[in-house]
Amino acid sequence: MYSTQPQPKSPQLSEPWLLVGCLIAFTALCLVANVASILRLVFPAGSLAVGALLFFRYPIFYIGFTWWLWFLTPFVRRLIDWEVGWLDPNPVLLAPFIVAFLPILTLLVQLPKAIKGNGLPFVISAAAVLYGTFIGFLAYSSQTVIVALLNWLTPILFGYYIFSHWRNFPELKRVFEKTFLWGVLVMGIYGVIQFLVAPIWDQYWLQNLINVLKIYSFGTPNPLGIRVFSTMHSPQPFATYMVAGLLLLFAIKSPFKIASSAFGYLAFLLTLARTSWLSWFIGLVVFIPSLKPRLQMRLIVTLMVMSLIVLPLAMIEPFSTVISSRFQTFFVGQQDGSFIDRSLGYANLLSEAFSEIEGRGVGYVIRDANIGGNDSGILTLLLNLGWFGAIPYVAGMALLVVNALQTRQASNDPFVGACRAIVIATISQISLNTVFLTPFGIVLWGFMGLTAAARLYETQQAANPPSIQTLLDR
Repeated sequence: MYSTQPQPKSPQLSEPWLLVGCLIAFTALCLVANVASILRLVFPAGSLAVGALLFFRYPIFYIGFTWWLWFLTPFVRRLIDWEVGWLDPNPVLLAPFIVAFLPILTLLVQLPKAIKGNGLPFVISAAAVLYGTFIGFLAYSSQTVIVALLNWLTPILFGYYIFSHWRNFPELKRVFEKTFLWGVLVMGIYGVIQFLVAPIWDQYWLQNLINVLKIYSFGTPNPLGIRVFSTMHSPQPFATYMVAGLLLLFAIKSPFKIASSAFGYLAFLLTLARTSWLSWFIGLVVFIPSLKPRLQMRLIVTLMVMSLIVLPLAMIEPFSTVISSRFQTFFVGQQDGSFIDRSLGYANLLSEAFSEIEGRGVGYVIRDANIGGNDSGILTLLLNLGWFGAIPYVAGMALLVVNALQTRQASNDPFVGACRAIVIATISQISLNTVFLTPFGIVLWGFMGLTAAARLYETQQAANPPSIQTLLDR
């Protein structure tokens, strides 16, 4: 069906590792040699060059590389800013966007087959975004609309690219397992260090965030005062990525799983991101019933082991006071300041959003004293795309979600069940986060693409079961 894609090569080959290693080495050398200023352009350009080579030659490896760019690029930006000075907006942050946008080539090449086949949901949602972009160009500057377009369209393209390699689902599974196992470990360890030590580059960035942008929700730039965002640029996106990684860890077998979970959960709790805490719980509730009884018992045992490791860590100082005080806000209800502000924001804008037929276009940003531009996926969707764009956009997503829920493979393969749970968990944040847009959207559309790939692979295997010789070879 998708014959235009190159056959993926084994990610164990030395060439892709050499390409990534050169990018890492060059970045580190510039930082050490105190010439980090050149990285503001060279890092995104180098990332694009490496990403393009992987895209055409090692597509499965390209997917893992792209995830790591989302994990680490904000950290690289902070190191550069600390060395050569604060800059916002910063071109370094373009690296994951432009690399994840490369699958536009795949979608364009495969568009006729995608429209007639299983790729239709991605096309419908992408078309809705292009409609909103057209409306945006009529109202806003080209730069504003193009940046917003990257936020809207990039996740869809990345998700479609993952889906387009459904024939290689076992390889997709392996790269996701390895990426998130090590990603959770690395980001978890750094997140705990960030809370305890507050590295100077994080202090510098946070101080500028407070002084220049007047953003106070990330805590204070000192040890034990930071709301953990680890290697990413904000607590909420970091927490959402950790939800995905921590749910996926339940399905991964590795000797590093315990360490990854311990640091991952502790850093996750230190984000103080209540929406993501609830999202993780919803994902777990979706995940457990999807498994067969034997796998359910294994998952429950794993959950108990993780609790025995994580809870004692979370109950000792200096972690316990911060985490417990945040947990207590779940029970204050209408007395919670954040709850009051968002409620007022919804009250001010919801009727206005529902009245939008054609929409205000991609590039419109919510400007309300009580609710931020990234605090509601529902309002952002309606105000940007209107009913003309929101209906097809949601329809494309709904087709993929229904497809994911029909995946029988989830009961036999915990990995597929975890992916499905991640999709539902991410969508559950829609009223409080812009889950469609980057960086949240990379998780949502990436795992929707992966579950769609699992579903199609499952159907193909059922129609063409492997021969006895193939089973013996495995």
